[in-house]
Amino acid sequence: MTYAKVEIAPSILAANFARLGEEVRTVEEAGADVIHVDVMDGHFVPNISIGIPVVASLRKATRLPLDVHLMIEHPEAYIEGFIRAGADRVLVHQEATVHLDRALAMIREHGAQAGAAINPATPVAMLAEVLDKVDTVLVMSVNPGFGGQKFIPAAYEKIRQLNQLRARYNAGFRIEVDGGVDLENTASLAQAGANTFVAGTSIFHTSDPAAATRELRKLASAAFSQKV
Repeated sequence: MTYAKVEIAPSILAANFARLGEEVRTVEEAGADVIHVDVMDGHFVPNISIGIPVVASLRKATRLPLDVHLMIEHPEAYIEGFIRAGADRVLVHQEATVHLDRALAMIREHGAQAGAAINPATPVAMLAEVLDKVDTVLVMSVNPGFGGQKFIPAAYEKIRQLNQLRARYNAGFRIEVDGGVDLENTASLAQAGANTFVAGTSIFHTSDPAAATRELRKLASAAFSQKV
């Protein structure tokens, strides 16, 4: 299945923006699979981050897929712009749109992979009607808006539920986890069924981001083969 491969997705939210190109190249050379880009509007989440121009600049700086996480209200208004700028995957929040099915369809119509994200207080059941329309389900394991937060353990059960649904329907969607992912919990998350690991501070706020990337991959790959 398409979900069999583990992915490490460094989040540039934790990177040094004065050296962003260099930092992205460092993790790319270390074996990162995806670059995760957090887009925040100060309304859906209590923070403001980056927009379309930064995604366009990143597209020129790396060959890796850009995993663009839209933590914004009315994402439909911006989907095309981010994809034109170079987003390979676009993830929209179930809580941010009343027309999730439409938003996912828009992403695919513009040639990108479509993902749905859920906040810690949102049950997996809220995605029941779109699981056949997504390439990725993103489980937030912190309340979105800021990097460096403490991992919320309830994410494990959501990942297990999604893993069971994926197996039951022989589905191909990836299970992505974002928030507090580090060397302490990566193996457990992989065993639960996650296979895309977004890591910000646990990569970029270390003395050796390349080594951190490689170690996360080692832990995730070994544990994913033993998943429940």
